[in-house]
Amino acid sequence: MFFGALPPNALPSKVTQKGKNQMGKSLVFIAAAVLAMTGSTMRAQSAPSSSDSERKIVWRVAPKYPDLAKKMNIHGTVRVEAVVRPNGSVKSTRVLGGNPVLVNAAVEAVEKWRFASTQGDTTEVVQLVFDTMQ
Repeated sequence: MFFGALPPNALPSKVTQKGKNQMGKSLVFIAAAVLAMTGSTMRAQSAPSSSDSERKIVWRVAPKYPDLAKKMNIHGTVRVEAVVRPNGSVKSTRVLGGNPVLVNAAVEAVEKWRFASTQGDTTEVVQLVFDTMQ
């Protein structure tokens, strides 16, 4: 039966409600399929935490995987820029990218890192990978 040419108020309310329920279920299924495909792609691209600088990391603190991220099966990479003092402590951080649910855990971890001493402040860009398979 084709209802496309009828005005919306011409349809019985049960048919309209049933159609809405079926469409809602279809959208949930499509969203779940997209998330599943994205998740497997992210896992395949995962790499260990890394730094884009020559300055050696002396002490690294692993980020705590947020409970909400675990429950929602959220994973991915967070990029953080850290300004490091000459003594190796982190002076400040700035998030360059990543899932908002994972960002705070990444920043809290990087703020505890220690780098090798050097003459002046340096800017380091680090990536932290959050993977539900860990």
